Amino acid sequence: MTTRRQFTQWAASAAALSAFPLSALAQAFEQVRIVNGFPAGGTADATSRRIGEKMGGTAYSKNAAVIENKPGAGGRIACEVVKNAAPDGSTLLLTPFSCTAIYPHIYSRLSYDPFKDLMPVSIAAVMTHALAVGPMVPASVKTVKDYLAWAKANPNLASYGSPAAGSTPHFLGALLGLNNKVDLKHVPYRGSLPAVADMIGGQLASTSTPTGDALANHRAGKIRIIATSGAQRTPFTPDVATYAEQGFPELTTEEWFGFYAPARTPANVIASANAAINTALKEKSVIDSLALMGLVAQGSTPAEMDKSQREENLRWGPLVKQIGFTADS
Repeated sequence: MTTRRQFTQWAASAAALSAFPLSALAQAFEQVRIVNGFPAGGTADATSRRIGEKMGGTAYSKNAAVIENKPGAGGRIACEVVKNAAPDGSTLLLTPFSCTAIYPHIYSRLSYDPFKDLMPVSIAAVMTHALAVGPMVPASVKTVKDYLAWAKANPNLASYGSPAAGSTPHFLGALLGLNNKVDLKHVPYRGSLPAVADMIGGQLASTSTPTGDALANHRAGKIRIIATSGAQRTPFTPDVATYAEQGFPELTTEEWFGFYAPARTPANVIASANAAINTALKEKSVIDSLALMGLVAQGSTPAEMDKSQREENLRWGPLVKQIGFTADS
């Protein structure tokens, strides 16, 4: 449930946006920092950098944001860093909703409470997830059903990598195996790119990963994306059928990257950050550069982001229970 304090803060942010010119919202920082919990070169890093570049020269920040990558623990390290940052708006977190909507169902001793320690600022970009196969899997495998049949016939090779244990891609792969009675061994990585590299090198059969992290190698013919998780085909892989089209509608999902600030950040600063982010997301250069990574630019209000986070939290609770995954798994 939304606390009265949070509701008051979001309402004040909305009022600040509508009642004052942007220049009056807050004195601009010399520079802000954006912390993300994944390695350089991936989709989280790209989103941070493309938007952070456009923050300079706004009422929120005089200069472009500095990006800090804090990979490890599936993004939890970055969440804790921002939780403990000064609540003045000078530090933001960029993270997928796995870390805030799903992790509370996994980690009984999570070092941060996403509903108390972090304040939603804005959704930044939406992505689908892809099932991709590498050279270990025969070229005759072109669909999800083909892949499941191959996995049943080759149980010692049937593995899939994901960017982190407990991430949405991890659970999509787990549900695929569980629902179809196929033992797919999960191999967690620190981000998608190392998993994709091992798949290309023949050490890993497949990956469940953000579509953008597999896109370049799919286009180069080094790997094959055989399904994506959106309600419709993505414009980035129009030749690839969705899970739903292939008979697996329960795997339909889209995930977003969102910006958060530490709890107790003043409402007028949240409003200023939100305005800078949403202005950046309307620029063609940002839209185009995110598209290269398989991301669709999409802003929001803090309240809209909070509502989506809570809906995903409710959705994934029973699914995590069905999978049976915990921090001790």
